Amino acid sequence: MKICGVELTGNDAVICLLELDKHQFNLPDCRVRKITLPKNHTRGDLQYFQSTFVKLMNDYAVTTIAIKERPPKGKFAGGAIGFKLEAALQLIADFDVTVIPQKDIKIGLSENTLPITFAETGLKVFQEGAFKVAYVAQVLR
Repeated sequence: MKICGVELTGNDAVICLLELDKHQFNLPDCRVRKITLPKNHTRGDLQYFQSTFVKLMNDYAVTTIAIKERPPKGKFAGGAIGFKLEAALQLIADFDVTVIPQKDIKIGLSENTLPITFAETGLKVFQEGAFKVAYVAQVLR
């Protein structure tokens, strides 16, 4: 089963693909590392963002999308654009979309330690949050 982990930052959806096959984790190559919402944030821009995301998920045969939840209040609160992106992803049909709170990610990582260090994955540093949410979503299934 392939999972796409998503961390929303500003106008970007940072992604990481993770696959569990025969009890082995695999990080499939992906042609993009993030999808950006154009600055105008019009209805058409959101639809373009959503359709681009769906096309990417279909191209890589992803079955589940796991989004790192953005808190609505506090020091790490998400902005309005992030919530638009989150809603656009949650409303995608034909995919199992789940939002995972930060506390559940921490608990999942403490109960299921990563089999390798993040540096060994070959991913870019900015993809670490997306990788962790994908991993936790995979082990919690």
